[in-house]
Amino acid sequence: MALLALTHDLLGDAIEVATVDHGLRAEAAEECALVARVCSDRGIACRVLNVSVEDGNVQDRARAARYAALGKWAQARELAAIATAHHADDQAETLLMRLNRGSGLAGLAGIRSSTMIAGCAVPVLRPLLGFRKQELRDLVERLGIPFAEDPSNRDQSYDRVRIRRALEAADWIDPVALARSASHLEEAEQALQLVADQLWEDAAVIGDARVAVPVGPTRDTSARLVARAIAILGGEISHGEVAAFLKAADRRGNIAGVLVERRGDRFICTPEPPRRSG
Repeated sequence: MALLALTHDLLGDAIEVATVDHGLRAEAAEECALVARVCSDRGIACRVLNVSVEDGNVQDRARAARYAALGKWAQARELAAIATAHHADDQAETLLMRLNRGSGLAGLAGIRSSTMIAGCAVPVLRPLLGFRKQELRDLVERLGIPFAEDPSNRDQSYDRVRIRRALEAADWIDPVALARSASHLEEAEQALQLVADQLWEDAAVIGDARVAVPVGPTRDTSARLVARAIAILGGEISHGEVAAFLKAADRRGNIAGVLVERRGDRFICTPEPPRRSG
């Protein structure tokens, strides 16, 4: 609601709103109707997007369904960008969760200030990452805009909620400072990706069922190059997983259906040979 009010004040009638009903709670339909009523009062076009969430990790699957629906909607409406209301507290929680999991740089960069949805040409922007949740709540209350609380935000079966409660108890931790650190890490992540992209352009060789890439100046850049080669050969894996593989493997090993061999200053990637029967 804070994002709605701020963007409407800034851009006026140039905005449109979408709100997503994941079908997971009976109250969701009324919450979406609340967004639609606020938009109607302000003369803003609003669309309720109904999605189905696949079995598995509920929060991850809901997020995937939500972004897929938003991307499809934004492209159909020929919108310039999608803006979401992630804030500094969200970023701090994400950074701590990923530190606790031992994530690499890509994970520690946290919630990106801008990103893309797979299969969608419309960028996702997150303009509120520098604001605390309470600041945004105070704004909405001053403006007299109604809002709803998602009960899953209090469900401590989720890692994020437990991290949130720990942050609330540690008043010496500054979520805005953590969000700034995540921003610095995002810049470092972008710089490493630029290095990897340049190495790819300069030295990657794509052949018939074979991709050769240079060994990068760091394990991280090598992993980005090998992950890209694996994707070309039909595998699917994050460069963080490839980095762990490169650290553990000697000079040859299989990952995501691809044989990776280091030969001198290059990695040679080919489809994994079929296993022998018997």
